Amino acid sequence: MNGTTQVLIIGAGPTGLTLAVDLARRGVSFRIVERSPEHPAGSRGKGLQPRTQEVFDDLGVIGEILATGRVYPPIRAYAGDRVVWEGRMHEPTEPTADVPYPMVLMQPQWRTERILRDRLAELGHRVELGTEATAFEQDADGVTVTLNGSERVRCAYLVGADGGRGSVRGQLGVTFEGETFETERMLLGDVRTADLGREYWHTWADMDTQTMRVALCPLPGTDVFQFTAPLTGDEAPELSPATFQKIFDEGSGRTDVRFTDVTWMSVYRVNIRMAGRFRVGRVFLTGDAAHVHSPAGGQGLNTGVQDAYNLGWKLAAVLGGAPERLLDTYEEERLPVAADVLGISTALYGRAKRGEQGAHERGEETQQLLLGYRDGALAVGERGGERAPDARLGGGRLFDVLRGPHFTLLALGPAHAGLIEEINAVYGPAIRAHTVVRQGETGDLTDTDGGIHGHYGRGLVLIRPDGYVGYHGDAGGLEDYLVTVAAG
Repeated sequence: MNGTTQVLIIGAGPTGLTLAVDLARRGVSFRIVERSPEHPAGSRGKGLQPRTQEVFDDLGVIGEILATGRVYPPIRAYAGDRVVWEGRMHEPTEPTADVPYPMVLMQPQWRTERILRDRLAELGHRVELGTEATAFEQDADGVTVTLNGSERVRCAYLVGADGGRGSVRGQLGVTFEGETFETERMLLGDVRTADLGREYWHTWADMDTQTMRVALCPLPGTDVFQFTAPLTGDEAPELSPATFQKIFDEGSGRTDVRFTDVTWMSVYRVNIRMAGRFRVGRVFLTGDAAHVHSPAGGQGLNTGVQDAYNLGWKLAAVLGGAPERLLDTYEEERLPVAADVLGISTALYGRAKRGEQGAHERGEETQQLLLGYRDGALAVGERGGERAPDARLGGGRLFDVLRGPHFTLLALGPAHAGLIEEINAVYGPAIRAHTVVRQGETGDLTDTDGGIHGHYGRGLVLIRPDGYVGYHGDAGGLEDYLVTVAAG
C-alpha cells in the first residue's frame, strides 16, 4: 500500500473541484486526481446559475467570479449582414434582499475551473494531473484504489467525478439509462475574429423554422467568441480552422468575417442519461458521472456543483463521527433533483429543436433557486428542505453569517438564550447559534427589515452547511435532529 487518505476524488472538473474546496476548508484528508496530463482550455459550459453563485459565495470565490464574468449579452439575429431580430435570453433583474445573485453569469469553464483550483491552492491542495484510477475494490472498512496501474491507495470513501465517459460508474456496474443522439451533433470551438462587435451574441438562423445555423458568443474577459453550429449528416468533420470558417460562411452567408485563430475545437453529441444509483457502498457518483444533460438551459455543470456541495458536508460530518446513515441522504436528495433538472433541460432542448416561439427564453425554472429537499429525511418542519434565502441584518447579510463549513442555528426572538449557550458549548464551531431579534429587542443579530421573521415566523431554524433548512420548529425536537446530522 502506497498511502492512505480519507477521501479520493476522481476527476478535476467543476464538480470534483467544488468537492475538493469544500473538503479542504473542513480539514478532511483527501486527494483529487485527474487522468488528463494538463488542465482543459475550452469554454464548454459557460453559464453559472444564481444558485451556483451562492455556492461560490460560500466557498470564497464569488469575488473573482463576478469580477471576470458578465451577464449574457443581448442576442442579435441576422439574415446575412442585416439584423432581423434582437432579444435576450434572460430579463435583467436587480438583486434583492433574499436573492443577491439574480442573473445567470457567463463564465468560460476553463476560468471557473482555474478560479476553483486557485482557491484549492490557497487551502494547501492541488490537483494531481496525469493520474488515472485504473481499478478499485471496496470492503466494509474502505476502498483500495489502484492509480496508474501500480500505486495503491487506501481511502474511506471514493468519489467519481470523472464525467459521462468516466470509469468509476462502469466499474461499479451502475446503469446509465437514457439516450445518445448520434445524429444530433454540435461543432463547438473558441475562435478569434476582429470583424464582429462584442456587445452581442451573434446568431444566424433559418427564420422559417427558428432553428440555428451558426452562432458566435463573446466570452467575457477574452478576445474569443464561443462558436456553435449544428452538424448535419453522419460524417465527422475534420477539426481544423478551415472547417470552422467553412461552416460559418455557409451558415451565415457572409464572407466578411474571418477567423484569425481557433483555440479550442470539439464535436458535441446530445447525450441525455442518468445513473440508476448515485451511491454504492463507499463509492459515490457526482456530476456528469451521475447525469448528463443537453446543453439547453445550462444545467449540467451547475447540477454537478450542487451534487458536490450536498456531499461535501455529509462526508466531513460522518468522518467526524456523525451516523453513517447521513450518507444515504446524498442519493435520496440528489437523484430526484437530477431527474427533475434533466427533464427541464430535455424539454428546453426539444423546444429549440422544434423551433418553438420563445425557445431561447429562460426563467426561474433554470436558476436552481427553487430546488430543495422538502420530502427528504433531513427536512423537518414547515420550511424544512427549502433553500435558506439571504436577508438583511444589522451590519451585514444573513449569507455573511452562513458562510463557512458550519451549521447555523437561528433562534427567532430572545426567548432561547439558554439554548443558544448550550448549543455553542456542546457543538463548538460545528454549529454557530444566534439569537435573531427585531429592532428594539435584545439579541446578537438584528433582523433589519423583518425579512427573517416574515419568512420563518418564530421558533428555531437550523440551516445546513449547504444552505438548506434542516430543522424548523420548537426546541423539543432539535436535539434528536442534531444527533442525526452532526458529531457532538
